Amino acid sequence: MRIISGQWRSRPLIAPKGDTTRPTADRTRETLFSMLTSRLGSFEDLRVLDLFAGSGALGLEALSRGAAHCTFVEQDALALDALQTNISKLSAKDQSDVRKSSVLSLGTAIKPADIVLMDPPYLSGAGSVALDKLVRFGWFAPSAWISVETSIKEDVEVKGFTVDTVRNVGKARLTFLRPEGI
Repeated sequence: MRIISGQWRSRPLIAPKGDTTRPTADRTRETLFSMLTSRLGSFEDLRVLDLFAGSGALGLEALSRGAAHCTFVEQDALALDALQTNISKLSAKDQSDVRKSSVLSLGTAIKPADIVLMDPPYLSGAGSVALDKLVRFGWFAPSAWISVETSIKEDVEVKGFTVDTVRNVGKARLTFLRPEGI
């Protein structure tokens, strides 16, 4: 795994030990960030929320491309070790907030996110459940872009969100959502 673009381009990342997490493939990350770039133009000064963060590859990629801040949420101990190591290796501590908890136990947001990156366990439905809860706690800016990576066999449909785009990349499906009426 590596950072694809930006100030940390080609810098290696470590993946969590064990098999409890599934890092997003470089090809899928490249597609995801190409789609985001075509919609946003720039990541400058944006706030990012990386849910089910694992190694932090998604949030760190956004920071590398100029995002101002990323909140990483992960509960697995081995993934947290990898995440903390990756943040330290890239000297990204000042731009990062690591929440050592379940996505579903997050309380009210201090500041809403402009970009939300979700990579929940495949075939779990956890992404839809998290979206439903977090919208009520103010985690999404009105103009937020939300990406949910799932298995190619899963669809993401949640009341209060409009599906913008669905793209299959290998065994993964990227669903881009926009919040309604925030």
